[in-house]
Amino acid sequence: MATLVRSISQNGGVICTAIDSTDIAAKAEQIHKTSATVTAALGRLLTAASLMGVMLKNEEHSITLRLQGDGPAGLLIAVTDGLGNVRGDVENPVVEIPLNGLGKLDVAGAVGRNGSLSVVKDLGLKDPYIGQVPIVSGEIAEDITHYYAVSEQTPTVCALGVLVNPDLTVKAAGGFLAQLLPGAAEEDIDRLEQNIGKLSSVTKLLTDGVSAEDICRMVLEGFEPQILETVKTEYRCSCSRQRVERALISIGKEDLRQMMEEEESVEVNCHFCGKQYRFSREDLRILLEKAEKKD
Repeated sequence: MATLVRSISQNGGVICTAIDSTDIAAKAEQIHKTSATVTAALGRLLTAASLMGVMLKNEEHSITLRLQGDGPAGLLIAVTDGLGNVRGDVENPVVEIPLNGLGKLDVAGAVGRNGSLSVVKDLGLKDPYIGQVPIVSGEIAEDITHYYAVSEQTPTVCALGVLVNPDLTVKAAGGFLAQLLPGAAEEDIDRLEQNIGKLSSVTKLLTDGVSAEDICRMVLEGFEPQILETVKTEYRCSCSRQRVERALISIGKEDLRQMMEEEESVEVNCHFCGKQYRFSREDLRILLEKAEKKD
């Protein structure tokens, strides 16, 4: 389980949410069998999604992040519920590219520096809210910061990091979102910038034993921070056989009939968790009957 902490300054001007998402990034690597650079990219996006998810008012609501750059990783997707539980997918899980100029995993090279970040919020209304901004760096944290500035007009600092072991397992992953709320004073901005400027990278903090709560207190040093909540989040898929059945029914009677005629059985794989759902010819016949009744 990952640990996520939300905190706020005593004057209510600054809020900080931090997470140790090592378990989430590790589960994503195990499911998708990603190369090191893609593990870092997908882990960062999942971390950002979890941080954003806990800000939703309802646990049934969701946010989908779609990062479509021109890099070899292709489309990356992360979905969170209102509790910060996430799942994700990547178009090309194995990308082998050199380290960047700093000797680190080249996440921007895998994602690409041209493209878009889309944020889809399903808030239980008739239509979802959709915000889209161009990719500014491909490093993901800067892109999340840019999204909040442009689409939500909320001054935000986002930091994300994933440290991958030589054997491709995840050593550490985490991040934080610090946001100025309406009414924040000018001195709040200066102090926040100073605090963040003193911080080591997120992965360095985590490998040094610093917790998510500690990160919140470091970001909000001098603000007399109050902890709002500490929650456990995880990589959690929402797929089920019933959902797959509904998806098969939705493809239409003709396609279902063709499947019945051509295949002894059909196997459907979940892109988010890899779980396999097998449907026999008899199963398909029952689904076809349901599809015909819908008409």
